[in-house]
Amino acid sequence: MTDQREAVIVRWPGQGPCEEAGLAELLAAYHLRTEAEKGEAVADADGLPDRYRAEISDPRTAFADDVVLVALSGDTAVGCLVVKAPVGGRSEAKRLWTDPAFRGGGIASALVSAALAHCAESGVSTVGLSVWKWRAGAIGLYERLGFTVTESWDERDQLVCMERAV
Repeated sequence: MTDQREAVIVRWPGQGPCEEAGLAELLAAYHLRTEAEKGEAVADADGLPDRYRAEISDPRTAFADDVVLVALSGDTAVGCLVVKAPVGGRSEAKRLWTDPAFRGGGIASALVSAALAHCAESGVSTVGLSVWKWRAGAIGLYERLGFTVTESWDERDQLVCMERAV
């Protein structure tokens, strides 16, 4: 396995097709894990809801207006984060995922930090995100990076909404 400290963050679409394929694999893993955690496990990406399958099959179109950050270890995509296009000075971070084999090396923190830097450069004043309440590790990471729990803008049960000023 490649040393985790070698991971670099790139804005996608990047240099080549490996990033696009890698991003699709990361998104599939993210959605499959999320559905399983919600008690709605499916065998493969074909069993996911249409909106998630669309992200996986064509991330370039699904995130055409957004900034996608991909963490690469060599030519391998090992993490991702989507920063939604800003609306009224506010952006939302979504789909934070690190390949389980690469966790613990600071990739998620680096992705969130890169997203915050991008938002600051773009004039965004606030970044929001939502996370399932059972993802205590992710909530802890967000809190360490300055996010605080805020009133929910999403009506799904067990979803925690967080935000921070940029």
